[in-house]
Amino acid sequence: MHTPLIILKMKKPPKLTAAFFLIAIAALLIAGGFAVNYIAQIPIQAEILFGPPSIHLSTLQRYRIAYQLLENEQILRQPAPGLQTEFVFSIESGEPTASILARLQQNGAITSADIMSDYIMYTGLDTKLQAGDFYIQPHMNQLDVIHALLDSTPLFVPVAVLAGWRLEELAASLPTTGLAITPEEFIQAAQLSYNAIPISMEIPYGAPLEGFFSPGVYEVERTIRAEQLAAYLLEQFELNLPVDVRTGLEQHGLTLYQSVILASIIEREAVVDDEMPIIASVFYNRLAINMKLETDPTVQYALGYNSAQTTWWTNPLTYGDLEVDSPYNTYLYPGLPPTPIANPSLAALQAVAFPAQTPYYYFRAACDGSGRHNFSQTYQEHLDFACP
Repeated sequence: MHTPLIILKMKKPPKLTAAFFLIAIAALLIAGGFAVNYIAQIPIQAEILFGPPSIHLSTLQRYRIAYQLLENEQILRQPAPGLQTEFVFSIESGEPTASILARLQQNGAITSADIMSDYIMYTGLDTKLQAGDFYIQPHMNQLDVIHALLDSTPLFVPVAVLAGWRLEELAASLPTTGLAITPEEFIQAAQLSYNAIPISMEIPYGAPLEGFFSPGVYEVERTIRAEQLAAYLLEQFELNLPVDVRTGLEQHGLTLYQSVILASIIEREAVVDDEMPIIASVFYNRLAINMKLETDPTVQYALGYNSAQTTWWTNPLTYGDLEVDSPYNTYLYPGLPPTPIANPSLAALQAVAFPAQTPYYYFRAACDGSGRHNFSQTYQEHLDFACP
């Protein structure tokens, strides 16, 4: 005949030491009968409620800790009274379990570090806690809190924005970051207006945010939505634009938007940063006499994705490419193109704000493969720099 499972309900005892528990067990064994059955039920009931015990526990530990857990089950299955708001809990590499539990108790996420120590020792979870940042939320009971610390998925992921990228290149990179944002979602989000961010007032209505995502690496929440990411990156552009650069841009008779357009062209033209102010001077000199900018990157932008070359920046361009009918083709249309063509770096924006003072109207790549340019005042000088 099977002995029925006894559901233990007792007043909460003090935390039992091994010696005290041995004395208590001995006393119950002497009593015999019901007491022996009671003892046998302790690990069985604990396993039903909390799962199998760690294989590293001794028999005495298994009984003692199981008994403590049964007495504190109600506490463990309730949210801690001090857990009122969500927060990020960070575990440092190599941090002792005792320190982790003490900080959880201090933050109000658990009621007692001692009670929780019993649980993680019983389950063996003390060997599985790892460094990282973890979300703790008010609806979590105290067992949920501990299991949340086992989720190794990072809460934040890095998003890199490269100088010279056009919008589609940034969008295509997002799925590789761990964000659940498709390229199409981000491109659509970049077409929206974000009026809560002051700098958005300087972007023409209906224009995309192309060019207004500052190069850099940004830590963002893994759960961020496309619109939130676009707004965040736009805000970073505003925060990363130095006051002196802003003032310098205003002194050249260009709006901020026009300045970003010009900076994006310089970003794509320059290979070395120290030539950016000289390239800026060439474009300013051309604009001053209503000369076409005649810059290849704007044509590359107009052509779009080149499937044969698997790039958004067709290179080299053919004479036929230079005839593409697009407002971005600065070989055909004077002045600046309608929008920025890429994300300019701070160096490119500084070049627009503080251009060199030169007599140059032309530049072309040097023939030594250095990425540098030869600059010319006349078209004949420009032709003379052609590579053999």
